[in-house]
Amino acid sequence: MIHQSFPLPNASATGTSAAETHAPTGSQTPTAQEVARGIKRLFARNDIWCVEEMALPNNRRADLMGIDARGQIILVEIKVARGDLMGDNKWPDYLDFCDRFFWGVPPELDRSPLESEAFLPERCGVIVADGYDAEILRHAPLEPLAAARRKSQVEKLARAAMRRNTALVDPHCLDVNSAG
Repeated sequence: MIHQSFPLPNASATGTSAAETHAPTGSQTPTAQEVARGIKRLFARNDIWCVEEMALPNNRRADLMGIDARGQIILVEIKVARGDLMGDNKWPDYLDFCDRFFWGVPPELDRSPLESEAFLPERCGVIVADGYDAEILRHAPLEPLAAARRKSQVEKLARAAMRRNTALVDPHCLDVNSAG
């Protein structure tokens, strides 16, 4: 059997960012990694599957982005320090790319700022998590995306997840220099 060799497209040619091509680098703090693990376990029990560090079209990066069984997009912004929470002015940029938005925080973080109007409590849920589990303290209301944006985001999320899975199984598969 003859196998035809063809070059793999590079990331810039396909509009794919490095964050979409590769899994997270582990540069997060250990506490942030534990919060992410606990939230992913909670989500898995509720048939929500997510990826970490998902690039968004507005050049932001979601800490966790997932899809539930109904195709709704859930985004989680993880904060483990008060200074990081209070100094983050970019988080509203995420709201245009999800049906539900949650803050993910460790149990020891003071959550009182999340009740202020500046953090839109009527629009944002709160999840408290550690390395073992998580609990939703405030549910995020459904703010449905437009169908076209949802379709686009679901496709990007699916492609990023498949790309990351492929890289885990065969790291050389994504090496554009080895193709051809």
